[in-house]
Amino acid sequence: MVQDHVALGEIELCGELIIAASAAQGPLSLESIDKVLKVAEVCTESTVGSRARRS
Repeated sequence: MVQDHVALGEIELCGELIIAASAAQGPLSLESIDKVLKVAEVCTESTVGSRARRS
């Protein structure tokens, strides 16, 4: 059985957004969405990595 890990990751993120949206009192803020998708963690890691490569 072949698994598409990218597609599975995207499905997992969609599920996390659905759970967060269903628990929210109103529309999710951009900050809430970023937190659910762990955008800050990815940006921080890529920023740190790019700084290390420049040095």
